[in-house]
Amino acid sequence: MPLRLEPTLREQISSADRTLFGGWICSGSPVAAEIMAGAGLDWLLIDMEHAPNGLESVLAHLHAVSGYGSTPVVRVPVGETVTVKQVLDLGAQNILVPMVSTAEQAREVAAMAQYPPAGVRGVGSALARSARWNRVPQYLQNGAEHVSVFVQIETAEGISNAAEIAAVEGIDGVFCGPSDLAASMGLIGQQTHPDVIAKVKDAFTAVTAAGKPAGVNAFDPQAAQDYVAAGASYVLVGADVALIARGSEKLAADYIPEQPKEQ
Repeated sequence: MPLRLEPTLREQISSADRTLFGGWICSGSPVAAEIMAGAGLDWLLIDMEHAPNGLESVLAHLHAVSGYGSTPVVRVPVGETVTVKQVLDLGAQNILVPMVSTAEQAREVAAMAQYPPAGVRGVGSALARSARWNRVPQYLQNGAEHVSVFVQIETAEGISNAAEIAAVEGIDGVFCGPSDLAASMGLIGQQTHPDVIAKVKDAFTAVTAAGKPAGVNAFDPQAAQDYVAAGASYVLVGADVALIARGSEKLAADYIPEQPKEQ
């Protein structure tokens, strides 16, 4: 029986009448991924850059979230042709590539996600979950329709090149990373510094002017709402590990008596 794949994040953003809010899965646990997927978030980021995830665990995460309504996005560890090919072959329909600072880098990323002649993605759909082992009709011919490609701007250089990056054909959106951006600006650990926030908003202006959606990572609720007001189409507002860390700390504080300080 012919199969139809799920709508991509590109399609979800295009049809949405509000900002889409997502959760970050950094624990490497498919159980945590399923818990996050069942919470009602619009989208989920399965991380390979700063999380203990390889191909097998990413596949397990994709399986775990597949029964729910949240759209999964896989952040690959690096913009590298083989890695992108393998993640797409696992059935990831949405990828985020970190540390893209120039239009040339963006063009290389776009090519990695498309089959020839438009790109350089290796052909293996008959062997892979991406086309459900040739059960998705015309997958090779229509592969670009089933995949959305987002790039992450995380440096001051990237902000200055945001318009050119967003204009690259095959790039479906730009995601800003304030933490690394702050570091590149000499403000490490200060992702809510006014100068960092201003740079992110500059990127929003450039990206949306190019006709592409702009997104951002913002765990601080006030910063998140500020970015929404500034035009963010999709925002990461929390992570599984952060929720566990803060929740477990509250348990300890609520139930364990504070030890008296030594005089």
